[in-house]
Amino acid sequence: MITWRFVFKRFLGDPVAMAAGIVLLLLILMAIFAPFIAPQNPYDLMQLDIMDSEMPPSWRDGGDERFLLGTDAQGRGVLSTIMYGTGISLLIGIGAVIVQAILGITLGLIAGYKGGWIDAFLMRLADIQMSLSTLMIAIIVLAIFNAAFDANTYADYAIFMLILIIGVAEWPKFARTVRSSVLGEKSKEYVDAARVIGLPPRKVMWGHILPNTLTPVLVISTIQVAEAIMTEAALSFLGLGMPTDKPSLGSLIRSGFEFIFSGSWWITLYPAIVLVVLILALNLLGDWMRDVLNPKLRRGED
Repeated sequence: MITWRFVFKRFLGDPVAMAAGIVLLLLILMAIFAPFIAPQNPYDLMQLDIMDSEMPPSWRDGGDERFLLGTDAQGRGVLSTIMYGTGISLLIGIGAVIVQAILGITLGLIAGYKGGWIDAFLMRLADIQMSLSTLMIAIIVLAIFNAAFDANTYADYAIFMLILIIGVAEWPKFARTVRSSVLGEKSKEYVDAARVIGLPPRKVMWGHILPNTLTPVLVISTIQVAEAIMTEAALSFLGLGMPTDKPSLGSLIRSGFEFIFSGSWWITLYPAIVLVVLILALNLLGDWMRDVLNPKLRRGED
């Protein structure tokens, strides 16, 4: 039986997991409190001055103490854009995983419990979905959306579209995980007891089986957030993600890439470092959770 006390004890005993957790917590807090702690609001045109563009970090010649990590081509402080951009990247990553989880858990639960042709149909649908690249689907849909609407409309709905597209494209991973867990749970005695007392299938699935399948879902969710953030960053780098006036970490890297060979390396480098650190922290936590919550791996250690 896995308890929160057991998980917390294991967490405190793993320095890598602790370091990843602290880094992730700091990045989340930085993103949440960006409007209060950021030196500048990069969305407020009244705070921007084009004369401040492409200033180097404050410790280099030509730097300004107002801009610790320098400025970009629009005169926005790189530190401020990173704070706001991290929040947008996390919002898209978490939002996409919520969509994935809602679709995947629902379909995986139905497929595993019902079996038969329903299971076969849903799993073949998942196979078809997984055979298509998420990035390819997103590029096609976003390119059509970008061409069909003007820039202002695209900017208004960019976050929603990215969450929806990445979420819908990745639901089979949750569905397959939940289905395999349901197949192992539905033949157990507590499920038979629930059926004997006359509970409808809906209550048996959602009230009894689902709570016992959430451990692998929790593990895959952490890793999928990292994948969703990477997908958004790739799309933004290709010019199909977040617009430059609402920067995510991916769009910040793209906006500074054209200046990297002219000497303004800081515009791309620092957002790229934050993105790598964020993805690494999420993946390390996901791997740690998989090892701790997997009973087979725990028995191997014992």
